[in-house]
Amino acid sequence: MSFVLDQVRRIDAQLDRVQLANLPSATSPGAPKNFATPDEHDLQPSARIVALQTSIRGLTPSGSNHRALLRPEQIQVLLSALSHDSQTSKAASEEPRPGKEPYESELEWLVVSKATAQAYGHVLKGILDQTLTIADDLWYWDETVGSRKYSALYALQISPFQFWHWSSSLWEDVKARSSNFNVREAGEDARDTIGQRWQQFYGLVRQVVGERSVAEVQKHVLSPVTRLRGEIRQKQAALKKIQLRHANALGVLLGEGLANESVHGGALATPKGQHRWKGSVARNVALMEAVLAKVNDVSTPVDKFDAAIAQLTNEDAMYGAEIYDLSDLEGGDISIQPQAVAERLARVLAMGLPQYTSSAAALVSQHGKPSRLVRYWLPVTVGVLSSSTILRILVNRQAEIVQWVRELGATIVDFWHNWVVEPTRKVIGTIRHDEGSEVSIMSKRSLEGDRDSLERMVVDFAIDNPADAAGAGSKLTENEIADIRAKIREGDLTPVLKAYERDLASPLMGSLRGNLIRALLIQIQKTKVDVEVAMGGIDSLLKSQELVFGFVGLTPGILVTYFALHYLSSSLTEKRGSKARKQGKMLRQLRNIDRILTNSHPTEYGELFYKDQGLLLCEVHVLRQAAEKAMPSQIF
Repeated sequence: MSFVLDQVRRIDAQLDRVQLANLPSATSPGAPKNFATPDEHDLQPSARIVALQTSIRGLTPSGSNHRALLRPEQIQVLLSALSHDSQTSKAASEEPRPGKEPYESELEWLVVSKATAQAYGHVLKGILDQTLTIADDLWYWDETVGSRKYSALYALQISPFQFWHWSSSLWEDVKARSSNFNVREAGEDARDTIGQRWQQFYGLVRQVVGERSVAEVQKHVLSPVTRLRGEIRQKQAALKKIQLRHANALGVLLGEGLANESVHGGALATPKGQHRWKGSVARNVALMEAVLAKVNDVSTPVDKFDAAIAQLTNEDAMYGAEIYDLSDLEGGDISIQPQAVAERLARVLAMGLPQYTSSAAALVSQHGKPSRLVRYWLPVTVGVLSSSTILRILVNRQAEIVQWVRELGATIVDFWHNWVVEPTRKVIGTIRHDEGSEVSIMSKRSLEGDRDSLERMVVDFAIDNPADAAGAGSKLTENEIADIRAKIREGDLTPVLKAYERDLASPLMGSLRGNLIRALLIQIQKTKVDVEVAMGGIDSLLKSQELVFGFVGLTPGILVTYFALHYLSSSLTEKRGSKARKQGKMLRQLRNIDRILTNSHPTEYGELFYKDQGLLLCEVHVLRQAAEKAMPSQIF
């Protein structure tokens, strides 16, 4: 609908520009005396002029897309300001004036022109929407014909209706052949004659069925799917003719209507002082009426549509009429009054558009895709028949279902808290150097206590065994003890190892009388300290990469939450819609545009035929709508 709104706004702006160019101001030196503004007659404008100005403001398209096009009923109400009844009712309360002011006449024409632009938008929108609907039906039939699965499904969908149609036609044939037979009379006859009459009835039924079977023997040679595809291709051919006729109508409206004149000049770019734009408005009203009358006429061939429109418009007096100024005619009259144009426009809105809508809907329903009743009766029937079983299962397992729902909700809450909220808090604490969020694999004071304990154990061992520590039996001095302490911090346990080596030569005696067990326990403590030193290195490495590990723990929860929310939003906002499908739709429209331009044959003036223009407009309109949904708003 964006294309239609753009055309209506452009035409309305062009009409305002032309009207302002043809309305000289009261202070301009070159203003004619007969073109007086209402202030020259009265300080206040008349009620008639106020009503016309109100209608003009009401017919001006608004900035909102939803209110740019008025409803046809609103346009007719605003056009009623030009009716003769309105004039007479206004004239009863006003003083009589010698004649209609040129300013008032210009306002009347401006009301008619703006109403014509609105009606032009409605006609364009109606034909464009109907053409797009036909294109969707053609796409549906293409998918059905191109797949045996879809063809079989369609055959299943229409099977009850085909059986009903066959039974109805069979019954009508039987009634036509047995005009004297009546079922009610059969019950009223004697018992001995009832069997004979029913036997006669069944004989007629068998005869009709046999004749129909012989008549349709050629059809039964083909498979049911092949016969069904033949029927679908017939529907496709009929729809393509309707689509081409609608596309031709769009091309005529674009090539000869207000849209063409607003873009390429013409009557809407008339210089000041001329009134050709009024004739253009009248011609477009006649053109819209002719297009609406012929677009759904199946008796008109597609290649003769332009000639049929030309014949109707040539026979219409309003289409070829010219509008002149009062000063240009000696009789002081205008060839066509704005009231006459308004009456024709009201007839288009009141009769032309509704008749077109109803006839187009009838044609599409006859050849288009089947109704929703035909397409969905099977799943609806299965659902209705199985509803009692499903309801019984739900009632019997109500407690289990409630428990599943509660567990699902608790799982979602725990996942959110444990895998999103808590890792986020830890990452924030790491950034702020919070001690409670530090990554550690061992306690802070564990290594220092074990190292001091090892140092005391080795020093006590050296004091008790000075021969292993200093090589002499005398008591160790403070300097020797300090030297042993320094070696212990570097990992040197020489006094303990010497005693361990000596007692290991005789393990039994060393265990009973020597220091073998004590040396062994000291070495176990030394191993514990070495392990804690290694763990301390790993702990330091983890602390240096603490922020990285925090984000690693947060990433799974964030990813799962993001994809779940994205899936839910895409499922709720657009049915099976995705970026790939949107891009595929845009690519298909671009291919259709390229196909139309490649297969089209220009006229002798180098222009496309109206049919190709209409088809091109439909494809560009769909491409624009798809691009608006797929592309960011800043780019589009």
